[in-house]
Amino acid sequence: MTDTDAHAQRFFISYAGADRAWAEWIGWHLEQAGHTVILDVWDWRTGDDFVQRMDEALTSADAVVAVLSRAYFAEGRRSNDERTAALARRDRMIPLAVEPLTDADVGPLLAAKVRTDLYGRAEPAALGALREAVNGAVRPSSSPAFPPDGAATATPDQEKPQLPGRAERPEVWNVRRRNPDFSGREAQIVALREGLLDGGPSVVHALHGMGGIGKTQIVVEYAHRFASQYDMVWWIDAEQSDQLPVYYAELAERLGVALAEAGAERNARLLLDDLRSRPRWLLVLDNVEHPDRIGRWLPEGPGHVLITSRNPNWRHIARRTDLDVFTRDDSLGYLTTRLQGITDEEAEALAKDLGDLPLALAQAAGVIGGGTTVERYRRLLDEKTVRVLEAGEAPDYPASLAGTVEIAARRLADRHPDAAALLRVAAFLGPEPIPTRWLEDARPRMTTIPGDPDDLMGPGRSLRHLSDYGLARTDSHAFQVHRLTQAVLRDHADPAHGEAARSDAAAVLAAAAPGDALDPGDWGAWASLTAHLTTARFDVADRPELRPTLIGAVHFLIRSGQPGRAAGLAAGLHEKWVSRLGPDDPEVLFCAQYLGHATSDLGDFRGARPLIEDTYTRRRRLRGDDDPDTLQSANDLGAILFALGEREAAERISEDAFDRRRRVLGEDHPDTLQSASHRGTALTLSGRYAEARRVNEDTVARLRRVLGPDHPHTLQVVGALATNLRALGEYAESRRLLEETLAHCRRILGDDHLDTLRAMHGLASTLVQLGRCGEARHLLDEAHARCRRNHGDDHPDTLEIALALVLALYGLGESDESRRVAADTYERRRVVLGEDHPATLATAVTLVGVLRERGELAEARRLDEDTLDRSRRTLGGDHPDTLAAATSLAMTLHAQRAYPAAAQLLEATLQRQRLHRGTDLPDIQNTIRALVGTYTAMNRKRQAQKLRKLLTPRSAR
Repeated sequence: MTDTDAHAQRFFISYAGADRAWAEWIGWHLEQAGHTVILDVWDWRTGDDFVQRMDEALTSADAVVAVLSRAYFAEGRRSNDERTAALARRDRMIPLAVEPLTDADVGPLLAAKVRTDLYGRAEPAALGALREAVNGAVRPSSSPAFPPDGAATATPDQEKPQLPGRAERPEVWNVRRRNPDFSGREAQIVALREGLLDGGPSVVHALHGMGGIGKTQIVVEYAHRFASQYDMVWWIDAEQSDQLPVYYAELAERLGVALAEAGAERNARLLLDDLRSRPRWLLVLDNVEHPDRIGRWLPEGPGHVLITSRNPNWRHIARRTDLDVFTRDDSLGYLTTRLQGITDEEAEALAKDLGDLPLALAQAAGVIGGGTTVERYRRLLDEKTVRVLEAGEAPDYPASLAGTVEIAARRLADRHPDAAALLRVAAFLGPEPIPTRWLEDARPRMTTIPGDPDDLMGPGRSLRHLSDYGLARTDSHAFQVHRLTQAVLRDHADPAHGEAARSDAAAVLAAAAPGDALDPGDWGAWASLTAHLTTARFDVADRPELRPTLIGAVHFLIRSGQPGRAAGLAAGLHEKWVSRLGPDDPEVLFCAQYLGHATSDLGDFRGARPLIEDTYTRRRRLRGDDDPDTLQSANDLGAILFALGEREAAERISEDAFDRRRRVLGEDHPDTLQSASHRGTALTLSGRYAEARRVNEDTVARLRRVLGPDHPHTLQVVGALATNLRALGEYAESRRLLEETLAHCRRILGDDHLDTLRAMHGLASTLVQLGRCGEARHLLDEAHARCRRNHGDDHPDTLEIALALVLALYGLGESDESRRVAADTYERRRVVLGEDHPATLATAVTLVGVLRERGELAEARRLDEDTLDRSRRTLGGDHPDTLAAATSLAMTLHAQRAYPAAAQLLEATLQRQRLHRGTDLPDIQNTIRALVGTYTAMNRKRQAQKLRKLLTPRSAR
């Protein structure tokens, strides 16, 4: 339409909620032609009196544009009054049909009135038809263009909507087929559409309700109904929130924004970046279980996100709509449509028995439509419900659903016993998707599945039958049985069949071969297997064939950065296995080893120590000092002693393990290189930075050759090498290494992995030394927030990041916040690690620096003196940390104008530093700089000038 159309008119658009897209499209083009449009979603607000506003609109309008469809004439819709009023003014009505209609559909009042058909046309033709309907035989001078790409939100002052009803789907589309039996839920779909359009950009809407309520069916219907308003509609089964990056990466590849060399998480981030500017998209996350785990994966941009979930906790994440069961009218309409010949009385009774639950209605219609009478179905349903109640249980699934599942399973067993047997096995696995490959690998070991175990096509046929009977969702790679269906099947399994099915379920899990728990490339497979191991409905710890798999799962959880889950699983296994197998059993010792690792990774060093010591002692006694497992325990003990601050004992045992591993396993064995990295750590902690550098450089070279540059262990040691370089004052090279390491960690391990957070902390610490405190603060804020969220305020890594944040804040002039964070970190370390722990003492020195610069000199001196005394007693007089504490005290004495005492302490400190490490290291330069200042204040200019020659310009670093 054009602005040259005949004369401006005022139109009221009357439509059914299902046809809102058509109403918006018509209204937009009428407005563009200079007409005035009254459209409820544009002009009316929540809380307005609907009848009053409609009467005002009809009275003031020159004509009523009626958007006609079967939904427009459906009984029970909220616009009955609107339709009646519009028909009363049919002499001023412009009827526009948006789907094929018969005279019987529209009724006698409109049957004789000429209708203009908009459906089934290309957009230019539809615009021409609209123009002719409004203005008569007026033709445009040229063909209007289709709407340009833009947001689907269509209001008069925004980009125009796309033509509704177009035959083609969006180019990017993976939504399952439309349910031809969908009915009801009209009000919910209208409210959903209005909520999405009225919410501005980045609208996230969650449909919440119990299983079987019809959440997914509503979203499928919405996607198909409004497909013309989107350029991309993508569906993700999101029950496993940790798999979202993988699914996002698939979509990124489909959109052409993925990088071939990037991992799933990196490509997922690229997708999120793309969606920020991509118009007209709809992303569906179906069956989300944990809202708090997907917040960071919700996209932003001019599109819509629809979520279905049984979890109601969507506050601050998404707009939530609670779904209830069908109204009775909707239930009756569904049953009478699906089941030809059912009487009104039968439908009413059946709907009541099923509690109007959509899934129960759908399954009941399938069973009854297959030959079971309504009477028999209702009787069986009643009998089984009574049996459940007589058992005294309060099942957490609807009774109607339980009956439906049992009937379908019985029919399946009668016709396809192999599929029924497979279903019984799946009932004892977890509710997550079960890879088809597991079945194929386990089939020869499964005893309950009839048929030829070597039949390669057997599992595929069985899965198709499960899908046909509505008992499982299947795709080309996996199948999934709903948790409620599993519960019903388990409840109705007799003891003999149940035990046999449990044994086969264990065989399925034992046959899974997810690969190397140390390799991030295999972590997706391990995640799937671990989910089943931790949710299977039988005691996995009782199955000897699953012990190696369970140990591997604990190892995977540790390496993938999930120490809490690892500790929980390992603790339960260890308790059971010790009582059944004894504490010296090799698998028990492996479980204890990993429980110690997980406990340490949780920051509970004291709790980890007895586990690690006991495992080491037992392995030495049983296997000898040179056994590889004994050496692993020795390495673990050295690491935990370092963490506890017992450095002499740690160095002694770690050095011995390193020597034995080199002799027994060879220089390049991964275990030997693990000990080599610990040797580098020991040298770093003792202040021997140059030696540590040499060891770490050699270890990095070997790791890159043996494991590869992207292996997590390689990245860890590169980070340690960068720390050495920072301590040696080689800030530029330290920064380069850490930037590369952080990029690799983000891509391979993810943003929340502890190794990634440590790389962020290391890079920020180097940036502070380079004077780039703003950049450092940004990194540290992110790392600190992630570490607090995932590991808690008192975790050693959280506190280490907080200490670095103190320096960044101070460098930015935020003295108050710097003092607050420093004091809090110091108090927490005193409690968690103890007052004499080296990390606590280092924190005290940092806090003193802040106090001194703020003029809180009395408190600074008290803490300085205490810290120096503890450092001398704990670390020795020549340790770099002790000498740093001495320099700090001297600087406080200088600030108090106690110049002679300050000079005397600085001279003694510098003498010790130069004796062991020269003058070029940053901490020694700090002592020289402080002594120059004190000499100057004492007017000892000649001595000050002599010392200045030892200072290295900071820019040279």
